[in-house]
Amino acid sequence: MAQGRGWEGAVLKLLRAKDFEFTVTRAEDVTPHYRRLRLTDGGMLAATGVHPTMWVRLWFDNAGRPHQRAYTLVDPDPAAGTFALEFALHEGCASDWARSAKPGDTIEATVQGTGFEEPTPPPTHLFAIGDPASLPAINSLLETVGSATPATIWFESGTEGLPFRTDPALHEVRHLSRGQLADQVRTELPDLLKDSADPYVWITCDTATTRGLSSYVRKGLGVRRERVHALGYWRAT
Repeated sequence: MAQGRGWEGAVLKLLRAKDFEFTVTRAEDVTPHYRRLRLTDGGMLAATGVHPTMWVRLWFDNAGRPHQRAYTLVDPDPAAGTFALEFALHEGCASDWARSAKPGDTIEATVQGTGFEEPTPPPTHLFAIGDPASLPAINSLLETVGSATPATIWFESGTEGLPFRTDPALHEVRHLSRGQLADQVRTELPDLLKDSADPYVWITCDTATTRGLSSYVRKGLGVRRERVHALGYWRAT
């Protein structure tokens, strides 16, 4: 299945990545710009197990060339062999595929490099920074690390009605318009960190913003590297 995937597919195969084929069983438009697909896993969950924030690489055709993008599993059910994926819709071959996906459609996927370790000691406060592309990962994090931990989420999006899985008693979502995220975090996070003995900062937005905020949090605010998770989910063009 990895044939024709270019150097990325070859590298993943050398790293003993596992390949699977998923089948769409249901499609739901959460908003005009956010779509949820339910899929069968092709035996993946039985082979790999499941953990919080688990993600897979999907392979798309991009004008005849292979293109891979990573997506976080939503509601994985190992017994049933099913899960959902949620797509923030914009321009690009991945969004184009998700827009037109219907029951019976299939997509090839690779699993590699998706491990997760809960922070030790547990956070006294969770700080998450993201946007629609990283919402499934933030939700998974909240259900695990934040299930009994206060959390503050800075979320950049012009779209309402997204499927947050927050507990109003524990989690505060600070909605921001496009272009406000980095400045708002730099303004508000320093004071909030003063009240948390063991914070954990999760940064998953576009690559440039993630890189800048990660450096600021670690070097400017002195948060230890092991208490910061930073991963760029998409690249602005």
